[in-house]
Amino acid sequence: MEVRVGVIGVGNIGSSHAKHIAGGRIPGAKLTAVCDIREERLEWAKANLGEEIRVFDSADKLFAADCVDAVVIAVPHYDHPPLAIAGFKSGLHVMVEKPAGVYTKQVREMNEAAAKSNKVFSMMFNQRTNPLYRKLRDLIRTGELGELKRTIWIITDWYRSQSYYDSGGWRATWAGEGGGVLLNQDPHQLDLWQWTCGMPKRVRAFCYFGKYHDIEVEDDVTAFVEYENGATGLFITSTGEAPGTNRFEISGDRGKIVIEDNKLTFWRLRVPERQFNAEYKGGFGSPEVWKCEVPIVGENTQHVGILRNWINAIRKGTPLLAPGNEGIHGLELSNAMHLSTWTDSWVELPIDEDLFHEKLQEQIKKSTIKKTGTDRTMDVSGTF
Repeated sequence: MEVRVGVIGVGNIGSSHAKHIAGGRIPGAKLTAVCDIREERLEWAKANLGEEIRVFDSADKLFAADCVDAVVIAVPHYDHPPLAIAGFKSGLHVMVEKPAGVYTKQVREMNEAAAKSNKVFSMMFNQRTNPLYRKLRDLIRTGELGELKRTIWIITDWYRSQSYYDSGGWRATWAGEGGGVLLNQDPHQLDLWQWTCGMPKRVRAFCYFGKYHDIEVEDDVTAFVEYENGATGLFITSTGEAPGTNRFEISGDRGKIVIEDNKLTFWRLRVPERQFNAEYKGGFGSPEVWKCEVPIVGENTQHVGILRNWINAIRKGTPLLAPGNEGIHGLELSNAMHLSTWTDSWVELPIDEDLFHEKLQEQIKKSTIKKTGTDRTMDVSGTF
């Protein structure tokens, strides 16, 4: 069975997905249609994807044409859930670019529609194909690291100039994008953080809005979290630091793991710290530690890998690497960080979805930057 695929939104990332499928890089998939509201992007599609590709200037027309079995949604953030829901109602399998949406209440409705549809729903969390993070998840889940004590992710190598923010009508506005660095650059890290370490129980965050740029959304964030077992975590991110850092450090009862510079290093304790603490009688001292450079095996297939996995799930029932319903978790973390800042308080998880939506609407109403609807509809969601 060959899966007929349509791509909704052929900006930077959508056109990349379309080229992968049209170029035969996704076995079992055939690109049959693309959709965009911009005539120039449709002309690009006709010139670059093959004359047999059907083009549509609205998603409704694509859904009604009965020319696809599945769709990839690569449009701005607010439009992800409504288009996915429309796809499910049309009997289609759906792949959604990150983030799942702007607010969890909207994404929960998308997840419910997916569950009722019995169609294959996946998120474009391409970093889940990275063998570094897959190995980290394995080491934590199999107990090699022991019980978690602390997680720290410093992800500040997102430097962006003012010209970047000025380049798109939807960028860096509450109405157009729904947030800043947390919604645009960090969805992959927030997903990987919870995918490997689990969800915390509460969040206290400090988002700085327009700290380094002439924008209304956050470009610098420091967030502190607490887990059910008493472990703590820190997430630091910014688009205003150069040079930046990407370092993920996880401490547990059996040692410490650091991912940095595309390497995974495990400082493994010969005796678990809690056991050493209870048994050692020598005053000053610490557990014996071995520095292990953990071999990383496997290819980081990125976007192509997630697309192949989604198509294989449709055709063969292959388990999904990034099930669509899991997209809500990382988004809940970013929603909690915004809400904590807006209310100047701790936010318990799961968050108060109605309160978040209310506060988001307040930000949109206070906005001094007005964008037209066409500036953001079917633009280039997922680009960095």
